[in-house]
Amino acid sequence: MRASVGSVGVRLVSGPECGYYGVMSSSSPFSDLADYVAIPRLAALNLSPDGERLVATVQSLDKDRSGYVTSLWEIDPSGDGAPSRLTRGTSSESLVGFTAGGDVLFNAKRDADGGGSGPSLYLLPRSGGEARMIAKRAGGVSSITTAREAGTLLLASPTLPGVEGDTGDDSDVAEARQKSKVSAILHDRYPVRYWDHDLGPATPRLFTAPAPTDDAVVGQDTEKLQLRDVLGHVPGRFGDEASFDVSADGTIAVATWQRHLARADNRATVVRINLADGAVIALADSAERSYLSPQLSPDGTTVVMIWSSRPTPTQAPEVGLAVVSIDGGDVRDVASDWDLWPSAPVWTPDGASVIVVADELGHAPLYRVNIESGERTRLTDDGAFRSHHVSAEGDWVYALRSSMSHPDEPVRVAIDGGESRTLRSPASALSVPGRVEEVVGEAEDGSPLRSFLIVPEGASAEKPAPFLLWIHGGPLGSWNAWSWRWNPWVMAAQGYAVLLPDPALSTGYGQEFIQRGWGDWGGPPYDDLMRITDAALERDDLDSMRTAAMGGSFGGYMANWVAGHTNRFEAIVTHASLWALDQFGPTTDAAFYWAQEMTAEMADANSPHHHLERIETPMLVIHGDRDYRVPIGEALRLWYELVRESADENGDTPHRFLYFPDENHWILTPNNAQAWYATVFAFLAHHVHGDEWSNPSEILSVPTANAET
Repeated sequence: MRASVGSVGVRLVSGPECGYYGVMSSSSPFSDLADYVAIPRLAALNLSPDGERLVATVQSLDKDRSGYVTSLWEIDPSGDGAPSRLTRGTSSESLVGFTAGGDVLFNAKRDADGGGSGPSLYLLPRSGGEARMIAKRAGGVSSITTAREAGTLLLASPTLPGVEGDTGDDSDVAEARQKSKVSAILHDRYPVRYWDHDLGPATPRLFTAPAPTDDAVVGQDTEKLQLRDVLGHVPGRFGDEASFDVSADGTIAVATWQRHLARADNRATVVRINLADGAVIALADSAERSYLSPQLSPDGTTVVMIWSSRPTPTQAPEVGLAVVSIDGGDVRDVASDWDLWPSAPVWTPDGASVIVVADELGHAPLYRVNIESGERTRLTDDGAFRSHHVSAEGDWVYALRSSMSHPDEPVRVAIDGGESRTLRSPASALSVPGRVEEVVGEAEDGSPLRSFLIVPEGASAEKPAPFLLWIHGGPLGSWNAWSWRWNPWVMAAQGYAVLLPDPALSTGYGQEFIQRGWGDWGGPPYDDLMRITDAALERDDLDSMRTAAMGGSFGGYMANWVAGHTNRFEAIVTHASLWALDQFGPTTDAAFYWAQEMTAEMADANSPHHHLERIETPMLVIHGDRDYRVPIGEALRLWYELVRESADENGDTPHRFLYFPDENHWILTPNNAQAWYATVFAFLAHHVHGDEWSNPSEILSVPTANAET
């Protein structure tokens, strides 16, 4: 019996006309998987220090259609001119920054680089002409920031241990390691893996270099860009995911700094680094918090940061803004009364405010936050914003904007929250096969619940659409932005109505909404999902007799929990899912965080594997072997236990296991993405529609696209 959901409401959010701004395509690419994976995608946006050049990274299929390559495109900041392509390499070119004069700096691996090394750093002159290699390191260059006035470059580069000297040159060591075929990594601290890659043996170091000259180029025997190792004397503290910024005069840097603690724990702090001598001075260090994303004010006197409190099994983390003087002293919270989680602070040129993004009620708008008063001004309405930058004059914010109905598009937003303009994009215009609505309900404790509903074309009371509950990951996240990996429009093109709910633990609804599900994953989050599902299925254009549920990561955990607690769905798809929490905790890449989130007793109470015997719904288990956040052991144990409990005397089972030996937490390569969706289609068609089971052809081969890329 369905629980009562209290008041139920529906709000139209957008329709097909709200797809990618610009000229609409005449047919939808979501109906054919080969067409879908071939859609060009905006990946990042960057603005030159002088505010005059806006460059985007665009991802598209390679010539063999077996992977993606990125290219660089310049976008007219005014929105009038057409975008122009800057690079045309056969391998990926990733933008890492600009020189002070507006020359583009990018990573690429080209024939001239030679084998056995990472991508080299190239400079593409603003005045035009060919790109030239200006730095080549065995581990490549991961990120760069530029001193606005001095032009000094500050960059991070993975460097092998034991390398001495100011240049930090590890090319000989790297070549010897490669020739010897040694792959072993000796660790002396935790962690050892992160999401989808092993940590070490190289670790990032900070390097400085003077502003590149016009003739800076790597020749056969000499490197013109002279790199100087800043932190070779203190290895292991500047982590793989560290962020940093540099003063306008190029003398001081601020950076995140890892502190390794007892019981395999660690936290992030913020430090000042004197670039002349490498002296490191702590600016923000607290046993109760981590500090992230430090950014120096335009006058170089103040550092703004994101802080995140240390969670406990009974207290969810809190997130906020803080500032500290570059000379040290007390850390001061900014906008401490704000009940949302800000991220990615960017200073305005006058140093009075920062621009941030914060999840809010199914969107991720831009906010301007005054540093002194904490006053907040919302600059945007609908959509989810990222990769934002402020113009040199302080009039505009440039960003990428997406929503549930359209992919990323470049936009220009007035810093006073007034005018907003969509810029001409190098990516294709899209039309989605349906519309987005909003379904609202009420939790058992009275908390308001909301979700997006993707309604496919043709759904009506006379022809109700089959229903798919899609649960987001995180769990500290929200359905508010376009996703190429988890795209509901591909399912809508198959005729499914897709519900995208934000249950307890979701961000954008205030701290209490997170707290009500903290440490109790199987409690309020599950109850919220069932109640918002009930609310949606009161609609007469949805078929309550043909239903399925799916999710990935935390959504996969919840799919497993759903399978053990209700038989209301005809099929369940669980991707990269947590199954046995006692096994998951010590084996995930960040076990120290898991220890902060749940006690052993709480993990036991919330572990789906205890409810194996109650699972009757057919399940499709999906996992990548290189998933370090949710290790493959979770899927292996889930699959074994499902088959053990369900197989008949011939070994037949209604469940399926889709295994990717070379993928990680996400299925990223285009052909494997097609196999992922095709298998989900086949599994749902069999169990939701009653079609005869047939292995999808995409598992063995991928057809050629019907349309040109």
